[in-house]
Amino acid sequence: MAELLRVENLSAGYGEAVVLQGVSLALDEGATLALLGRNGTGKTTLINTLAGATRQHGGTISLAGAALHKLAPHQRAAAGIGWVPQERNIFKSLTVHENLTAVARPGKWNPDGVYAMFPRLAERKTNLGTQLSGGEQQMLAVGRALVVNPRLLLLDEPLEGLAPIIVEELLRAIRRITREEGLSAIIVEQHPQAILAISDSAVVLDRGTVVHSGTAQALREAPQLLDQLLGVAR
Repeated sequence: MAELLRVENLSAGYGEAVVLQGVSLALDEGATLALLGRNGTGKTTLINTLAGATRQHGGTISLAGAALHKLAPHQRAAAGIGWVPQERNIFKSLTVHENLTAVARPGKWNPDGVYAMFPRLAERKTNLGTQLSGGEQQMLAVGRALVVNPRLLLLDEPLEGLAPIIVEELLRAIRRITREEGLSAIIVEQHPQAILAISDSAVVLDRGTVVHSGTAQALREAPQLLDQLLGVAR
């Protein structure tokens, strides 16, 4: 597979505060990377930096060989970045359908494809964002990122705070998007086993640096190492 994303010696943060230091990673076209670590280790900052929402202090980011780090956030979206932030950031004063059509770009994914994957949204297409449950808002956030027709999907804790039945529905959708549809993705998640099961590679951050990089399968099959990296006491 051809390489899609390359991050080299990345340092970034908020204002003068540096959160990430010397982060390097790579992702192939059609592959999924699980981004793991304890709370406050820099996972969200890395996702936000790829999307262009932080201050970059050093290093480079390239997408399909083009310098992504030189682009503004809206230009990164046009270049192929689909972003689902922790806050979801849906347009709450717009309907479900308006949320999807407002940002849609030509390509494989369109509102009808999103409705087919998330029937709950099809039933609520005329509802405002404020009228949706947390799980439905998350589905809409994922759908809105898809209709941009990105080359790389960034998912920041997509399962956080959701009921188990919604978690299962979203996991099935993410598995379909990445495994069946072949969309490259980076997923931040507090449920490592669930995400490792549908990922190709894994990176663990601690204090803003990469402390582990390898295959997702190898880390999934080494629970003691995983617990050690994530600071979990058995």
